[in-house]
Amino acid sequence: MKHEPVPAVGVSALIFDRRGWVLLIRRARPPARGKWHAPGGRLEAGEALTSAVLREVREETGIEEVRLGPIAAMVERRIEGFHYLIVDFLGFVDGEGPPPRAADDALAAAWVPPEEWSDYDLAEGLAPILTRARQLWRGRHGGLVDVTGQGTDFLADSWRRRDESSFS
Repeated sequence: MKHEPVPAVGVSALIFDRRGWVLLIRRARPPARGKWHAPGGRLEAGEALTSAVLREVREETGIEEVRLGPIAAMVERRIEGFHYLIVDFLGFVDGEGPPPRAADDALAAAWVPPEEWSDYDLAEGLAPILTRARQLWRGRHGGLVDVTGQGTDFLADSWRRRDESSFS
């Protein structure tokens, strides 16, 4: 008898530097092993979404100074025996992104300019998410915003980056 996978919540971060380059990792484990994806992983029990996404970025890339923006996307993936609801946050780093260090379940990590996204073997469905996230990054509005600052309640709202001087 075949059992359906238990659904799990995942988080990822679509992190842009001031140039508009996005941070991607190449996955070392299923699902989507070998594909390029935004850094992220599974939400742990008792963990806020925002804490989880910052932890995953740190574990997979070594990058710690990330400011989170709104939720840019939520996707459901049923792939390779997994069932995830993934919450994709928009994120920012100051200046040019610091050099990432691939770790945890990442084979590689890189800052990738938009004109090179098509050169990467991206995970299923990631290309349109990157495009929309870049539009959010450039437009400074849209998405679901953390209204309490606790990483638990997100509502549709306009938003502005806290330090717009570091972004073009």
